[in-house]
Amino acid sequence: MPVARSSKAQSSKQPRASKAPSVTENVPQEKEEGCQAKRSPSSPQGGPKKRSAFGDITNAHKNQTVTGKKEGVKAPTHKTARAPPAPIVAKNNEINLKKSLRKTPPTDVPVEPEKDSVSEEPVQVPVVEDIDKEQLGDPYANAEYAKEIFDYMREREEKFQLPDYMEKQPDISRDMRAILVDWMVEVQENFELNHETLYLAVKLVDHYLVEVVSMRDKLQLIGSTAVLIASKFEERCPPCVDDFLYICDDAYKREELIAMETSILRTLNFDINIPIPYRFLRRFAKCARASMETLTLARFLCEMTLQEYDYARERPSKLAASSLLLALTMKNLGGWTPTLEYYSGYCAQDLHPLVKRLNFLLTYQPCDKLKAVRTKYSHRVFFEVAKTTPMDMMKLEEKLKS
Repeated sequence: MPVARSSKAQSSKQPRASKAPSVTENVPQEKEEGCQAKRSPSSPQGGPKKRSAFGDITNAHKNQTVTGKKEGVKAPTHKTARAPPAPIVAKNNEINLKKSLRKTPPTDVPVEPEKDSVSEEPVQVPVVEDIDKEQLGDPYANAEYAKEIFDYMREREEKFQLPDYMEKQPDISRDMRAILVDWMVEVQENFELNHETLYLAVKLVDHYLVEVVSMRDKLQLIGSTAVLIASKFEERCPPCVDDFLYICDDAYKREELIAMETSILRTLNFDINIPIPYRFLRRFAKCARASMETLTLARFLCEMTLQEYDYARERPSKLAASSLLLALTMKNLGGWTPTLEYYSGYCAQDLHPLVKRLNFLLTYQPCDKLKAVRTKYSHRVFFEVAKTTPMDMMKLEEKLKS
């Protein structure tokens, strides 16, 4: 939360220590938010900067050490008891068998090579890892329903496919949208909001502009109101209306912001639980057991697409999978495994065209003036992934084919 207006000039922040977090491979994804939070040591001193429209306000993360609890091992106790009657034993065995079949997915069991009846050669069946079995005992992880939840999100992608709405917007262009999204990235850093809030806010802007023809002087009002709605949906303590009026340099009145919030919600029928790439990316990185540095590189690639109108119509799950595949390729960490193919629903060949486009976007940024995302991920807390050298297109082509 930004400081209140009356205390902005008096507040100050102590700079954090400039110690870069250590990186280890195979970092459990349960610790990722602890290792890389949303706070920024380089955020503006004394509160948010107000800007009338379309400073470098980088966002970084606090490092928190999460230690797991050791489970105590109890010595087996031997008790003598009378054997229950045979009908009760049979009934209990049947119940236990159903429970074990329900908890243990068949894909977790390695399959022995089968022999082809014609060639007499063994056929290797790929083994898919159950990535949720380690969290079955955690009531906060919802591991029992994780796959069903993401399958449901994949189904909702069909409902939120974006058409080419720029054709019916006479006063708004792609460049104006890019400038707006660049400003929204600064707002997300300024208020220290979650990344999910930024992704959802951009989605709300796009879906609203599909239905409503707007003028350019109302574009920043739409963007700031979308961040307000997304904050109420994603944040534990969302900023208030006065904070958004301040960050817009008082370009709009309170009544206008509230009226725009009502208009957006009614236009979208209050259905704002839109699938975003950020959540899919976390899931897929868990499948790949990627380190925090590799995941951050994939997040940078994915966030670069927010400003580009051409990527707005891509499926969030496919965009997340392609960002992770490019990050894995850039780090020489292997390709698309059977586990990734099973949980993402995409094979490697489905992702190759989008991976090449992402690498081209990383190599040739369309507008040098819009640097909010690159500046953000150039910070040491984000492992300075924005400074990573892009791959040569020919070399990338060879690696994808191999």
